[in-house]
Amino acid sequence: MIIRRRLTVGVGILLATLTAGLGSALPASADETPANASPKVELVLDVSGSMRTRDIDGQSRMTAAKQAFNEVLDAVPEQVQLGIRTLGADYPGDDRKVGCKDTKQLYPVGPLDRTEAKTAVATLAPTGWTPIGPALLGAADDLEGGDATRRIVLISDGEDTCGPLDPCEVARDIAARGIHLVIDTLGLVPNAKIRQQLTCIAEATGGTYTAVQHTDELSGRVKQLVDRAATPVVTPVATEGADSCTEAPQLKPGLYTDREKIAEHRWYRVDVLPGQELRASVSVFADRAVNNDYGMLLRAVTVHGREIVRGAESGTGRTDAISSGLRYPKPEQDTDGDVKPAAETVCLQVSNSFSAPASVKTAPGMPVELTIDLVDAPDAADDAAAFGLGRGWWLLGVLVLTGLIAGLLTGWISRWRFAVWRTH
Repeated sequence: MIIRRRLTVGVGILLATLTAGLGSALPASADETPANASPKVELVLDVSGSMRTRDIDGQSRMTAAKQAFNEVLDAVPEQVQLGIRTLGADYPGDDRKVGCKDTKQLYPVGPLDRTEAKTAVATLAPTGWTPIGPALLGAADDLEGGDATRRIVLISDGEDTCGPLDPCEVARDIAARGIHLVIDTLGLVPNAKIRQQLTCIAEATGGTYTAVQHTDELSGRVKQLVDRAATPVVTPVATEGADSCTEAPQLKPGLYTDREKIAEHRWYRVDVLPGQELRASVSVFADRAVNNDYGMLLRAVTVHGREIVRGAESGTGRTDAISSGLRYPKPEQDTDGDVKPAAETVCLQVSNSFSAPASVKTAPGMPVELTIDLVDAPDAADDAAAFGLGRGWWLLGVLVLTGLIAGLLTGWISRWRFAVWRTH
């Protein structure tokens, strides 16, 4: 039975919504993967000595992996550039320093020659150590270049044996490069420590972890991940927020990624023309151990510091992501002749109130995904956005009026009941 541990349902819904919505709604200026850019995938296979163990359908883990690879190679879509990297395949000795460098590219990333790739896989034999961290670094280098989507599929039956290079930290560093590389992991042993490490690697880059115990499950899951790489998606643009609005990057409609340290503030700028509505949403992903109480804030303010509108979210308990959004419509302006109306610069502030134990590293920062869209502002005055929903004034007025009426009614009823009681 296949056991899958994914990110929270909320993260999946969020990412699916962003992908589907942006694909049709964003202007041509959004940075999308070119239609002719071939996606890149590298399969990273653990060939350490433990792969000799015979516990998958009565055969060794290595035999099961080879069989699955052959099936996957037969099914790789033509547009996918695929490569294969191994770890622990060549050095059988006890020298840890040498064993932890034992990773190499078995088949280069590029157009697939199925016969040549299968021949290379057939030569593999379980040999040595488990240098997962170095293998991930090598795979990231193998996939560099171009604008295509990138995916690493790591298949392993054990923990990394080459500390202190923590493969989870390696995955975070890879994600921090801003190259939009996703790492998916598959574990061949239902072990808690192995699952924890492989899950951490996957979640650091927005990937998934899957535990497999049968050959058909392994081949089916790898095929699914390779096919997923070939599916067109919106490619986020790496940006870097500033400490103040004056230094903030200017953003156009699109999907952006950044990194934000725990309890940090990041600023961005967007120009909004009269008659447009700014729609912004942000997600902060907790890719490391954090304390249970957390919150985040997305604010839109003027260049002079006056708050326009805000969106906030908070909670307690374990979370993989926290999200919020806001809307700011700018009314039309009457202009004389051919005078072009001036745009208003809106400053967006993204803040988080995560906290973590002292042992948790703060660098690189946690992944941030920011969506910016500009649409036509609403024409109807009764549209809630036209009143600046989220600024608080209209809501406060309604609450005050409701409280006043409720108080008068309560007082009148109390006086009437007292008068009746006195009479009788």
